[in-house]
Amino acid sequence: MQPEDMESSMESPNLEFEYGDSDTLTAELSELYSYTEEPEFALNRDYFEEDFRSHARGRRWTELTVDEQKAYVMRLLDALEVTDRDKRLKVARAILYLAQGVFDECDTEVDVLHWSRHNIFLLYDMGIFTALLELLSMEMDNSQACSSAVRKPAISLADSTELRVLLSIMYLIVETIRVQTEDDRPEWRAAREAFKTELGSPLYNGEPFALLLFTMVTKFCSMNAPHFPMKKVLLLLWKTVLFTLGGFEELQQMKVRARERLSLPPLPEDSIKVVRAMRAASPPASAMELIEQQQQQKRGRRSRRPLVKQDSLDTYNERDPFKNDDARDEEEDPEDTDSGIEGEVDPLDRDVIIQPPPPPPPLRPPTERVNFPKGLPWAPKVREKDIEHFLETSRNKFIGFTLGSDTKTLVGLPRPIHESVKTLKQHKYVSISEIQIKREEELLQCPLSLGEEEVEETPAEILYVGMLPNLSQYVIALLKLLLAAAPTSKAKTDSINILADVLPEEMPITVLQSMKLGIDVNRHKEIIVKAISALLLLLLKHFKLNHIYQFEIVSQHLVFANCIPLILKFFNQNIMSYISAKNSICVLDFPHCVVHEMPELTAESLEAGDNNQFCWRNLFSCINLLRILNKLTKWKHSRTMMLVVFKSAPILKRALKVKQAMMQLYVLKLLKIQTKYLGRQWRKSNMKTMSAIYQKVRHRLNDDWAYGNDIDARPWDFQAEECALRESIEKFNSRRYDKNRNGDFVPVDNCLQSVLGQRVELPDDFHYSYEMWLEREVFSQPIQWEGLLQNP
Repeated sequence: MQPEDMESSMESPNLEFEYGDSDTLTAELSELYSYTEEPEFALNRDYFEEDFRSHARGRRWTELTVDEQKAYVMRLLDALEVTDRDKRLKVARAILYLAQGVFDECDTEVDVLHWSRHNIFLLYDMGIFTALLELLSMEMDNSQACSSAVRKPAISLADSTELRVLLSIMYLIVETIRVQTEDDRPEWRAAREAFKTELGSPLYNGEPFALLLFTMVTKFCSMNAPHFPMKKVLLLLWKTVLFTLGGFEELQQMKVRARERLSLPPLPEDSIKVVRAMRAASPPASAMELIEQQQQQKRGRRSRRPLVKQDSLDTYNERDPFKNDDARDEEEDPEDTDSGIEGEVDPLDRDVIIQPPPPPPPLRPPTERVNFPKGLPWAPKVREKDIEHFLETSRNKFIGFTLGSDTKTLVGLPRPIHESVKTLKQHKYVSISEIQIKREEELLQCPLSLGEEEVEETPAEILYVGMLPNLSQYVIALLKLLLAAAPTSKAKTDSINILADVLPEEMPITVLQSMKLGIDVNRHKEIIVKAISALLLLLLKHFKLNHIYQFEIVSQHLVFANCIPLILKFFNQNIMSYISAKNSICVLDFPHCVVHEMPELTAESLEAGDNNQFCWRNLFSCINLLRILNKLTKWKHSRTMMLVVFKSAPILKRALKVKQAMMQLYVLKLLKIQTKYLGRQWRKSNMKTMSAIYQKVRHRLNDDWAYGNDIDARPWDFQAEECALRESIEKFNSRRYDKNRNGDFVPVDNCLQSVLGQRVELPDDFHYSYEMWLEREVFSQPIQWEGLLQNP
């Protein structure tokens, strides 16, 4: 590593990234199209103008009245009904041009987006979406296209033309209607609510629209339809689930309302606001720099220390008591030194690398002093189980016996224990999940006295019921696609081909074309990772709120399909270069490319990329994957041990280099849950990481995560824990969704005559083989009559 690189790694700036449900509308629309699809914009325009010229007689679309526009859309809708496939495709392209904002009549990108929005609400109002859905179902079931695609050695854009056009229109409709703007008309707001309800309801062949898209994903992954344009399908699926179930802020409001319904105390804070207010800690130094420092210290020279910008998180400037230990331990622990974290410039330990600044001049005004953070960002939480464990330990120590789960009786315990219990109860937090588990146990114990449970038909509930029969297939298919799109994956002959909707018919000849296609392929993979990570996180969060066991079954399918090692494999790369990757060509992005004159592309301009400090979609994907990993491992001892077994600590610590508060928070959470299993040596040589965990992650008052004395530091039995959980999930699914679940409580018919008199349906050919059956089953079988008299 060059000295300049080392210095730049030390001074990596704060990433001005704001996490949300999705990127800006312009960015989300541009990611729908591959750069190889760019010539099709002109094709859409030509088909529209060819048809529109005969209808409008010299006028432009933007000059028509709304009624005239509606009449023309009705004409297009009728033309979609024709049997000729090519004519249908031309009409679909004309509709796509309208949805894209009749860009040939616009001068600016703002105009394109304005007319796109206007046209899309018009198209939805005229019932275009339902017509497109029927065409999509026909294309999915087109066995001729599927079989020819399976036989082809190389699949290209041309194999999925009809599907791409249909999915593009549907995506534009869903995404544009989903995004709310301040100047929306009242009828548009009403249309948004109606469309949201329609998409989330089982109106399409008795199942919600998302189920149709999930079917496309599984069909593609089973190699039955290799020509499906997977990027478009996944983007549409993600946006459909986001629209129908709600984004992260809506989810927070739903959580608040659910707690009110269950008479639980309000949440201690709004987690979204707390995370947004957090500041990132400085990233770690490189391993090379640390080694160089150590060698210079051994030679007795003073090393020149690079300046690092002070952060507002600096807390104090005391010398680091662990400094000498760190230097020794880093030499002893090669694995951790490789990960380049030990020289981490943590807020609490800046002085390891930075010399204390000279004292300020006396005339310096006091207002320029650094504002220290007041307290910790999160209110501590305590579970009922933690209070029970604390009292059990205290009673064993002071009285010699326990009282089970009694948390009220404090007789015989000394005054400090009373104070401790009082403090624990002040911070006691009861989650919605705990209430749901308790209720489920009651319903299983007393099925008759408690009666039927009233299940609210929420969009999440409808989606879960639809997904349940094939849930494992959906999860495996999504993870297969994630693996194929991950930058760390090696290309294998048997892996699925996710590039069917990006590769052109004619492969590139020049270096420039090859560079453009290379950027397009990388961008294509990044968008797939973004869509899958956001989709999985949304499903986990919504199912968890709807019912904990719905969340647990999805989690368990993910764990059994090797999701944990897959995410760790994803992060086992140079994460800084992934986040700052420049796999985009701004001049080819929609709507820029359809409004402005296309400049001549050169190899230099392609190499330079854009001016952005980071790639929004890649940072978004990384945070989503870390959040999924947190969801899978939280409170699961055996899964936490999987993190330890897969040696995730050095991989996760490398991810701390990204100077973004939210990403650092989820990395530190994952490190916190496994610190007690990593050994004293690891904790001792990673005190800077430990202090960052203390500063940023929520505290559980009884959790001595930093010392390893916890009751959970026990041998782990992965199978036993997962089997117990699986049993609870199956009981829940059987009780709530099994149609024959009341079979045990149906009255038994004890009357011999009525039982013998029941009509039994026999197969048509039974009378042919009746005598053989009698011989085999009755006459040739010796009957032990005395056996009936003996006790079984």
